[in-house]
Amino acid sequence: MIGTSGTIIGRYERGEMTPSIEVAKKLADVFGVTVDTLVSDEMLPEALRDREMLERWKALEDIPEQDRKHILYLLDGLIRDAKARKTYGSGA
Repeated sequence: MIGTSGTIIGRYERGEMTPSIEVAKKLADVFGVTVDTLVSDEMLPEALRDREMLERWKALEDIPEQDRKHILYLLDGLIRDAKARKTYGSGA
């Protein structure tokens, strides 16, 4: 899927070789993650490993500041409500 042999992949997995940035990008695309996720030793929150969530965050960059504030305000409220439902056990 990334245009390299199984032998080379095995060497990457064993730490005998380091893939080029181009190969790392192809691997990230295949696994549906960012290159940062592949090279980071730290565990990222699931939302930052989720390609759809990352696309949403990127979309916010192109939105005027006032609209972005409204969207984040609404998101904060939805998160607060979801946490309350989880805490108090009230279904959907």
